[in-house]
Amino acid sequence: MIINSVRSFTLKFSIISLIFFGCNNNKQSELPDPDWFDIDYSGENHISQKMDIYLPKNKKKKHPPVIVIYGSGWSSNNKKFSDYQKKFFVKPLSEKGFATIAINHRSSNLDSVFPAQIHDVKAVIRFIRARYNDFNLDTSFIGIAGYSSGGHLAALAGTSSNKLLNGNVGNYLNYENHVNAVVDFYGPTDLNVFYDCPITDGKALTIEQKTRVFGNVENISKKFELANPINYIDKNTPPFLIIHGEKDKVVPVCQSKLLHEALLKNNIESELILKEDGDHNGNTFMPYQTNLMANFFYNQYNKQL
Repeated sequence: MIINSVRSFTLKFSIISLIFFGCNNNKQSELPDPDWFDIDYSGENHISQKMDIYLPKNKKKKHPPVIVIYGSGWSSNNKKFSDYQKKFFVKPLSEKGFATIAINHRSSNLDSVFPAQIHDVKAVIRFIRARYNDFNLDTSFIGIAGYSSGGHLAALAGTSSNKLLNGNVGNYLNYENHVNAVVDFYGPTDLNVFYDCPITDGKALTIEQKTRVFGNVENISKKFELANPINYIDKNTPPFLIIHGEKDKVVPVCQSKLLHEALLKNNIESELILKEDGDHNGNTFMPYQTNLMANFFYNQYNKQL
């Protein structure tokens, strides 16, 4: 009787565990795993300069890539493998036939101050241009997307071809580092006027915020100008999709408006989508907006064929 009772309890416990915990495991298993993990794009074998590649599950031999850059206030060097990115970036991009290049970059306070971060992004672009055959990529089109500080780096990569921002990271310095389309989710633009917006009236960047990203420099305004994507816009700047929540108090919406207006002034294709109740972390609108991102890249890819 005791043995039968134990067996009965074990069976019931197993069923209950399957019901309550199996569902969570199924949700976890729905998230994609990379086809290539921890690729060293710099040759330095440091976690801050590695990337993962996710291929779409279709029958094509080559896939256009989209580089995805996480947000962290430029301070993290290892967020490429987050479930957030898999859910909101990898999945919608894969459904549209894109390979996702999820990258790490150096941290401004753990590794090296700006412009190290944009140097790493440019190195990734050169790496996939040089090694596209090894990873089944179609580099006739390269998209780039990022959120928060990653949005800033995506925008900066999209507008800049300045030698000061190319850097010397990696082994493929002779390859081009331009991209074909940009999606910027609530990224900073002009740090000299960062809080000049009604929603953040009266706020100012602290010394700690400035030095954490740029180090101890005498003329911080010049560093801000170096980091401003608007300063590099020219006739070769690719199309932009910019998405921002109007209730964002971390990166005020005026930053995206500045970039959008500057792009239009220079006759560059740009669409600005504002979400009235959107905050900074994007949880109120990211699932829908990242589908718009995937559609934007899909349309731009087909335009440029």
